[in-house]
Amino acid sequence: MLTLGDPDLRVALLSLLSPYGLKLEWVTAATPIPGSYWGESEAGLIGDRLYLRHDTPLHSALHEAAHFVCMTASRREVLERDAGGDHSEENAVCYLQILWGNTLPGVGFACILADMDTWGYTFRLGSAARWFDEDASDARQWLQRESILREDGTLSGRCRA
Repeated sequence: MLTLGDPDLRVALLSLLSPYGLKLEWVTAATPIPGSYWGESEAGLIGDRLYLRHDTPLHSALHEAAHFVCMTASRREVLERDAGGDHSEENAVCYLQILWGNTLPGVGFACILADMDTWGYTFRLGSAARWFDEDASDARQWLQRESILREDGTLSGRCRA
């Protein structure tokens, strides 16, 4: 599983997430990650801060960041640990994290999809890749309706209003 131990990946992640107004906060090794829903090395969210360690899995950082982008502005204002949201929003979060993973140097679709499967994301078709390729049109449409994804499939760099 790909973690944030690579300095180049951390720089790329910062560049990817900066347009959304999300700030990355680095926690020292073995220190509990503030705002982590799953604990251990998983990313945490409090307000506009994404808390990470060098052993945080990339998919976790992308997933929590996607929650920040996909939630309403009123939920972002009081965000602490539990991003909430409904099933449609969760699907959009997964779709967005996959798109983002593909934009990062040295990552790509195959890596982020495999890491999602290894971690235990569950999808109706049995794998993240099959879900993304065959069953995720509703998630893509949700992202487009919320202006997070443009009609041509490119990222807008904007959070949900």
